[in-house]
Amino acid sequence: MTKGNITYIVINAVAKLQFSHPKSNAFPSELLQQLIDTIQILDADNDVRIIVLESAGDKTFCAGASFDELLAITNLEDGTKFFSGFANLLNAMRTCSKLIIGRVQGKAVGGGVGIIAACDYTFATEQAFIKLSELSIGIGPFVIAPAIERKIGLSAFSELSLSTNWHTADWAFQKGLYTHVFNDVLAMDITLNDFSNNLATFSKEALYAMKKVLWQNTAHWEKLLYERAAISGRLVLSEETKKALKKFKS
Repeated sequence: MTKGNITYIVINAVAKLQFSHPKSNAFPSELLQQLIDTIQILDADNDVRIIVLESAGDKTFCAGASFDELLAITNLEDGTKFFSGFANLLNAMRTCSKLIIGRVQGKAVGGGVGIIAACDYTFATEQAFIKLSELSIGIGPFVIAPAIERKIGLSAFSELSLSTNWHTADWAFQKGLYTHVFNDVLAMDITLNDFSNNLATFSKEALYAMKKVLWQNTAHWEKLLYERAAISGRLVLSEETKKALKKFKS
């Protein structure tokens, strides 16, 4: 049974959706699917107008994909299926009729950065550093690239993905990944709650129309993200990548 949990609560048309996992809020495939299913449930809920996506704890927002599952992949079909999990999540966030606000309290790596990029509006703390380490382990951030590039542009995405180093929350703010950055969680939550509660009072039809405008010209992701998943699924099979994964995990 997969460790971790997905929970949500709806108050005044705002759904607070939280994911958690003991390994720095990483995503095994089963937990990833649970998050997708929950987003779809909230999308169909007429009592919900805004979704606030957050993770548990106060240190790490999301460590990305499960390294244990990555190491266990032995064939192209399983590799493509694994990376299609994040493709499914990004497409679920993209097509969700509700605006999704990200609450980023700590560091994000790999797929976690992709999740942040797929949010429509994002609050973060100064501790919310980001890193794309995929190239250093032989796979590359191919599935999440369209989401990140859409938010920060090709030049910044190139810097983030090729350097494979940590980038500060201020860097992410300057590039447009974060909408606001705060000194601490308390200050962030006060502003986030006021913002989301106010936004939830707006016309449901207008909010949905705005969501569609924000995501225009992304319909091709239905095909593109799965083509990218196949690239990563192939690369993860190489001996070089397996060795890099084991070294990175240790």
